Amino acid sequence: MKDWNSAAADLYKGEFRRMFIDGRWCEARSGEVIEARNPADGSLLATVGRGGRADIDAAVAAARKAFEGPWSKWTPFERQALLLRIAERFEAEWETLCLSDTLDMGMPIQRTLANSRRVLGMLRFYAGQAVAIHGATIPNSFPGEIYSQTVREPIGVVGAIIPWNAPIAGSVWKIAPAIATGCTIVLKPSEEASLTVLMIARIMQEAGLPDGVLNIVTGTGSEAGAALAEHPGVDKIVFTGSTATGQAIARAATGNLKRVSLELGGKSPVIVCRDADIEKAVPVAAMAVFANSGQICIAGSRLFVAREIHDEFVRRVADYAASLRIGHGIKEDTDIGPIISSRQAERIADYLAAGPCEGAMVLTGGARADGPELEGGHFFQPTVLANVTDNMSVAREEIFGPVISALPFDSLDEVVERANATPYGLAAGVFSTHLGTAHKLAHRLKAGSVWVNMYHAIDPAVPFGGVKMSGYGREGGSEHMEEYLDTKAIWINAD
Repeated sequence: MKDWNSAAADLYKGEFRRMFIDGRWCEARSGEVIEARNPADGSLLATVGRGGRADIDAAVAAARKAFEGPWSKWTPFERQALLLRIAERFEAEWETLCLSDTLDMGMPIQRTLANSRRVLGMLRFYAGQAVAIHGATIPNSFPGEIYSQTVREPIGVVGAIIPWNAPIAGSVWKIAPAIATGCTIVLKPSEEASLTVLMIARIMQEAGLPDGVLNIVTGTGSEAGAALAEHPGVDKIVFTGSTATGQAIARAATGNLKRVSLELGGKSPVIVCRDADIEKAVPVAAMAVFANSGQICIAGSRLFVAREIHDEFVRRVADYAASLRIGHGIKEDTDIGPIISSRQAERIADYLAAGPCEGAMVLTGGARADGPELEGGHFFQPTVLANVTDNMSVAREEIFGPVISALPFDSLDEVVERANATPYGLAAGVFSTHLGTAHKLAHRLKAGSVWVNMYHAIDPAVPFGGVKMSGYGREGGSEHMEEYLDTKAIWINAD
């Protein structure tokens, strides 16, 4: 077992970490800083610059200069080779990257380490996509000997804004397709978790990334994020985060009609049919929410269970929840780490108070977790609520915490209608041993991803994204590359 405590003590020592613009490490123009604190104990990890409009201006200018300069001459082969070098550097420093994420936002180290296949797979997948971009020769009906064809061109400068709940994967999912297509990028990480993103910039620079292709501006959403979203020099915005912020970004992007991709919130249903394999379904349904302490956009927080098995299934989910270990993320046996901040902890506490007031019954959890080893941190017991009805706030609103709302159902038609009766449509889960039932539900559920007898499966080759108020655009798969490319039609008169 690795001595994560010693490694943690050596990684961050309250030092100032500069932002990254045009290949150089620099301070924010304001001279102000933001503290990065460990959500497990409140200790100061480091400080980062509080970037604002002037820093965004500089980063966008650097990205534009790089896009129109030597970077535009890089061949697909060269971009592919760069991404493969970056993947090698990521693999060599994977444990350090994971430790940084665990300290900065609390995700248990066992979970961050387990993401290697996904993250390294993304880098290598987009490396492959870099040499697969092509247009088409298209027959036309124009009089004369006229040839028509299309070419695919990088869209330009991409502005990316990511949340705090998965900095490594979130960064790579924005940066890698930009490199593969020949775009440049300005990335604004969450002020709650910026340290790993700065580490990623250093790794990519050491792998040979040209100056200005990637720029990192740390700061708040209302300052740096808003400036990036409305910047006239940005050709596309890609955002992952809350629906309310996504709506504000979409409005801000209208200034120059920049392209927008949004992956937003969810209130995802998990449907357990009466013929489900209970032994297999219980831990998966539980961790559909409790993974990362519920701080995941795809959390299957509405647990619909067939009435015939409802009481037994929900009791077993509650027993499973009660067995999960709460603690610091750097402990390898931790299942439930801390909530990112006191603000988010207060929000969860409000929902846990509202649930019983509206008639829900707490089967397990329902409160903050405390104890000598949890002092200074923001911890909650994994919670299962029964007697929930569809109109309760815990069943309608995204909590972003370790809270499951259990609801019985009587028929497939009924559960489909209730599952779809939400403004969100990011993900859904189905548990059934009957193939026909699984197919029917998967096709009728209004969600960007539907998992059958599993949950949380995300692969670089498979598109991911939402419908309705969960956003638009896709990440992953060839569809993701389309988000970073423009199509140009070329006509040639051969007469």
